[in-house]
Amino acid sequence: MAAIPLHPANPERICWGCERYCPADSLACANGTVRTQHPVELFGEDWLEWSNRTPAEPAWIAQGED
Repeated sequence: MAAIPLHPANPERICWGCERYCPADSLACANGTVRTQHPVELFGEDWLEWSNRTPAEPAWIAQGED
C-alpha cells in the first residue's frame, strides 16, 4: 500500500480506505457506503505525534502497588 500524505490540503475530498483514493462522491471499491476519513480529520493536526506515542506505564505499577 502506498504511503498516505501526512497533511493533505483537502482530506475531505478523498476516501482514504484503500490505495485507490477515490473521490468522496464516487466510491469504487465498495469499502462501505461512506468514505473513510483521513487521520487528520479524526484526530487533528497533531495526529502523527499522537499515533507515535508509547503507552504510559499505569500509575499503580509505577508506585509499586498491587
